[in-house]
Amino acid sequence: MDNRITESDSYYDDLEKMSVEELLTNINKEDASVSGSIKKVISTIEKLVQVVVGKMETGGRLFYIGAGTSGRLGIVDASECPPTFGVDAGLVVGLIAGGDTAIRKAVEFAEDDLEEGWNDLKQHNVSDKDVVIGIAASGTTPYVVGGLQACNSNGITTGCITCNPGSPLAEEAQYPIEVVVGPEFVTGSTRMKAGTAQKLVLNMISTSVMIKLGKVKGSRMVDMQLSNNKLLARGARMIMEALNISEVAAAQLLKEHGSVRKAVESRS
Repeated sequence: MDNRITESDSYYDDLEKMSVEELLTNINKEDASVSGSIKKVISTIEKLVQVVVGKMETGGRLFYIGAGTSGRLGIVDASECPPTFGVDAGLVVGLIAGGDTAIRKAVEFAEDDLEEGWNDLKQHNVSDKDVVIGIAASGTTPYVVGGLQACNSNGITTGCITCNPGSPLAEEAQYPIEVVVGPEFVTGSTRMKAGTAQKLVLNMISTSVMIKLGKVKGSRMVDMQLSNNKLLARGARMIMEALNISEVAAAQLLKEHGSVRKAVESRS
């Protein structure tokens, strides 16, 4: 019998008999508990962030590995680092069991291979300069657990994000983060509270790391990629505020220098 908290019965029953308002209210009630669960483990998140910062300062990278929802969340976080913070696409890498096909469509049994996580990491020449974070709500996914086992055997720093206490994944990780959010509203549907918890923790890790690496000034994304008109306008506003100049002058500086940071520094 499965005794994982993430698979335990919902606190609610007869969901099909609830009104839409009742469904939404109760889902929201459960979601509201997630931040409190994360608050309890901030000290463990802090330890992992400090390690990632140290590794990146000496040329290392950050890898996320996961399956299903967990893998997709890692890919989302990794893919948002270049446009938000202006870093190279290879600095934070998200890997999912089953490869890119699994981003949109489930790949049967891909997560059940103990060796495939390590094989995927080797395709990116992972080394002891890097940090690998395994993401699995259950903490039992073979693709992720096996990946971390191999990393540990090769002297690579490991962390994890899971939502069950005392899981095989947490036992393998050198820096385990266990966010215990309790049963899901729909029993076993870990894309809900567990997924929300994982997304929030990923946000905390990558954002804190990038801030400590100097990719934010004040509260501004001064190294963001200027890939559309909205971001160009945002960049110009940042320059206006930083230098107390007109919108036209700010836009011209941005055009000349290609980044908010360089534009501001040109007048410093």
